[in-house]
Amino acid sequence: MTLSPARIAAFDVLRRVEAGGFASDLLLDHAASLDSRDAGLASEIVFGALRYRAQLDYLISLHASRAKLDGEVRDALRMGIYQLRYLERVPAHAAVADSVSLVKRAHKSSAAGFVNAVLRRVNREPVAWPSREIELSCPEWLLARWQAHYGAEAAEGIARAALREPEKFVREGASGARIQDIGAQAIVPLLGLQPGQRFLDLCAAPGNKTAQALEAGVRAVACDRRLDRLAHLKSLGCPLVALDGSQPLPFSARFDRILLDAPCSGTGTLGRNPEIKWRLRPEDLTDLARRQGALLARARAALAPGGILVYSTCSLEPEENQAVVSTVPDELASDALLRLPGRDAGDGFYAAVIKSELPANG
Repeated sequence: MTLSPARIAAFDVLRRVEAGGFASDLLLDHAASLDSRDAGLASEIVFGALRYRAQLDYLISLHASRAKLDGEVRDALRMGIYQLRYLERVPAHAAVADSVSLVKRAHKSSAAGFVNAVLRRVNREPVAWPSREIELSCPEWLLARWQAHYGAEAAEGIARAALREPEKFVREGASGARIQDIGAQAIVPLLGLQPGQRFLDLCAAPGNKTAQALEAGVRAVACDRRLDRLAHLKSLGCPLVALDGSQPLPFSARFDRILLDAPCSGTGTLGRNPEIKWRLRPEDLTDLARRQGALLARARAALAPGGILVYSTCSLEPEENQAVVSTVPDELASDALLRLPGRDAGDGFYAAVIKSELPANG
């Protein structure tokens, strides 16, 4: 029996995710070598195994005779169990046989019989999950945070939304149709852009918001930390600048409008980036907030009198949102947007509108 190219790709992606990669980027790299059907199956398996990881690991513990498993063996079991329980069109024998073959391919042949035995015990019967952490496949510390900030119902809604494939939203613009989350689409209009304004997108990659802003006729400059992250923006025709936005900015003139879509934990995007919920640690929020605060200070310094800055994240965590904006005088800043997955369509987003310290004639 030939090992499925889709399952080979899914296994290799999951192993690289364990090493720190991001599933969406890695799947894109593999897509070129797969036909559309195999690419679709690989994507389904990878995201399913990541979204439902806590449930899958609990089921492994129920059926396994070993407490400690090599990473390759655990990934093969997660893949197999996900297919057996959640994918109706995948034949059970194919899911089992390929999981066993993947273990052998990873030079773990001694575990082949073990993987086969575990997977043959798996069925689709309802399971009494022992905790909400396992039932919702989300770390308890995140659930507790969301419950404290938004209430129990909203916290569960956020976690359940992260178990579903995100809906695709298309924005029709002057440069053509772009796939862009509906929450992300709501950020740029907060700037009130007008033709001819000098506009700075300080953390521009991947470029959807820059493209949206250019449709208003602004004179844009797009920045990010690495030039390769700006590669997709070359077609937009605006200046591209590689810089660290937390350091003094190299611009002699100030900008009428600035967008700071800050790098963040991404907890509003767990449906499309499920690996985040297994990597993020509470202490990471402190480090992120420190950098976000530095970015905001540099952005405000580049804002022209009478200008407007929008600070936004795809995070649900107050440390990265309201706490960062609280460094701005109350009379200059106002919360403008908070979208919660499960309550609102699309990803979770926060945004605040910040005015310059000086009026236009100051």
